[in-house]
Amino acid sequence: MSRPALLYTALAAIAIAALAFVALRDPAQPIPETALNHAKLEGLRDGTMKKLAFHASAKTAGTAAYDTAAGGKAVLADHQGRYVLVNFWATWCAPCRKEMPALAELQAEFGGDDFEVLTIATGRNNPAQMKKFFDEIGVDNLPLHRDPTQSLAREMGILGLPVTVILDPRGREIARMVGDAEWASDSGKAIIRTLIEG
Repeated sequence: MSRPALLYTALAAIAIAALAFVALRDPAQPIPETALNHAKLEGLRDGTMKKLAFHASAKTAGTAAYDTAAGGKAVLADHQGRYVLVNFWATWCAPCRKEMPALAELQAEFGGDDFEVLTIATGRNNPAQMKKFFDEIGVDNLPLHRDPTQSLAREMGILGLPVTVILDPRGREIARMVGDAEWASDSGKAIIRTLIEG
């Protein structure tokens, strides 16, 4: 068979396979893709939430492992299947202390199958001091995960604290906030609600 004929045959086979995928998949289940209504989400930003920047297209999230509160290792991809608000913080960070209760409120109101708040202390943070930090501000529903070597923080381009990123259900970064914010405000809750409800 000539080279052009082989190429044509290969391309035809790929096209047939693609058509078969479309024909066989459950039409009730959309092909997974994040389709954010940027105009609507931008319109919901008010007050400190105006610092939340939605990306024009989703970005790959970091793959470095972090230390779990239980003493194991985990990666961001372990949380796929829901929207995840990842907050990078530290015990010495005053703005982190200010915003953490609001993040706890988001977790209490929206946490579940569709949404999760994931807190990761980056840098040198003693686990006992982290627990004391949470106890002092009355937070008991957020994880005490750590990124002691800052591997994940570096990979994610976290240059200061706090920084919060929002991951879509496919584990891709769709938004970023630099600095603290009133996450439990009407604006913050409306943004999370809109993401969850699609």
